[in-house]
Amino acid sequence: MTRGHLEMETKYDVDEGFVLPALDGLDGVARVDPPVEHALEAVYHDTADLRLVRARVTLRRRTGGPDAGWHLKLPAGSARRELHAPLGRSGKKPPQALAAPVVGLLRGAPTAPVATLRTRRVVTSLRDTDGRLLAEVADDTVTATVPAAEPDQPTEVQTWREVEVELGEGGVELLTVVGDRLTAAGARPAAFVSKAGRVLAGRLIGDDGAPAKRRKKGPRAGEFVRSALREQVAALQAADVLLRTEQPGAVHQVRVAARRLRSTLAAFRGVLDREATDPLREELSWLGGQLARARDDEVALAHLREVVAAQPAELVLGPVAARLQQSQLREERAGLDRALETMAEPRYLRLLDALHDLLADPPFAERAGDRLEPVLQDAVARSVRRLRRRMATARRALDGDRDEALHDVRTAAKRVRYAAEIAAAELGGAKALARAAKRMQKVLGELQDTVVTRELCRRSGVAAFADGENSFTFGRLHALEQARAERAEREFWTLEPQVRRVLKDAAR
Repeated sequence: MTRGHLEMETKYDVDEGFVLPALDGLDGVARVDPPVEHALEAVYHDTADLRLVRARVTLRRRTGGPDAGWHLKLPAGSARRELHAPLGRSGKKPPQALAAPVVGLLRGAPTAPVATLRTRRVVTSLRDTDGRLLAEVADDTVTATVPAAEPDQPTEVQTWREVEVELGEGGVELLTVVGDRLTAAGARPAAFVSKAGRVLAGRLIGDDGAPAKRRKKGPRAGEFVRSALREQVAALQAADVLLRTEQPGAVHQVRVAARRLRSTLAAFRGVLDREATDPLREELSWLGGQLARARDDEVALAHLREVVAAQPAELVLGPVAARLQQSQLREERAGLDRALETMAEPRYLRLLDALHDLLADPPFAERAGDRLEPVLQDAVARSVRRLRRRMATARRALDGDRDEALHDVRTAAKRVRYAAEIAAAELGGAKALARAAKRMQKVLGELQDTVVTRELCRRSGVAAFADGENSFTFGRLHALEQARAERAEREFWTLEPQVRRVLKDAAR
């Protein structure tokens, strides 16, 4: 059985002689409990190459204290999501419930103990007038032992002292107030976000995850592209963890990460060998396709429910809202299950391995050693020319073919946007181009959404009629969605001349 919570904390480095200041008199704090001491031992588990720590994830088995057990800590913006499982009988193998969310990070590599931390923790609890726990201030004295990485190397031992402030039911502002009092007493914001990150930092020094090197004439194209891909692979794996823990919006984030990777590999074909990258692009396309329906139905049903809620009551005939709600719940669950099945496929895990192999040993092509600016200019210009061709095709398209042609325009606009966003820090005008492409993508995205909503209206109307219900409202919804599609298309053609000018400038 697992349980979890969102952990919000701040950490401070302190000297050995640091004295914890008095914590009474803080706004909202009615009582400061006497300090309580705990003896903790935490064994951190990771792969030999520290795949978890590199992804800002920690997995540990802790004994002592009130929360003994296995803990998995996952990034969650400025906070962390912490999942707990009981200690169990085995201290060597993490429980499946905590290993499952990080399958995409581990990629089949076994875990083993990589560090042991023994901590003398003195906890001071801050409470309100009702006795609710607002925050805990933990004064930690830590002794960390890291096994030798190689047979001829010694075991590493580190000691330090730090103070953690973990939020309970108090407001976020309490972290700042307590932090101000600590820093006034000599504490310093911690250099590391986790104890494991601190103790294992020396083994991460050789990591190639640093940004592209800055040279007098700028970074080389190969360095830059590799750095950009590394960030995008990290984004894919972060979204992978979100999906495996069934977080809202995770399917969409995986799709976006896959699209960005495909776009980057396509844009920089002169930097990376196409024989190596084209198969990756095909696999990323497969991944996006597997998740497409789940996301499309989720957005469409949520929109239709909003439309129904805004209709006059006399025009909503039959259990329309209930039918849509049931469909949404059913499709969300089915879509999530399909996405999880996809992530469990060996094909997906092979894709992750291939992406990491690409980063470890990039198949650089003839332009990898070129100066960055001209390579970026060419990549952006090539994506712009592609979009202009798609736009010209859409202008000539007949009514029956226009939806598909405009969908192709939207796809090309995404590629322009992604290429321009990568180049934004290096090329003048790239930010304006990215904004124009994003606006076009948004307008055409609404048009594409109506393709899905109209089909859902048709299917729902047929099902309602078959069940003996009045299907009038579904016909009305279809008409409203058709009108929305027509408005979106008009908006696009109104926008098109302005975008065309921006594209013309970018293609020079």
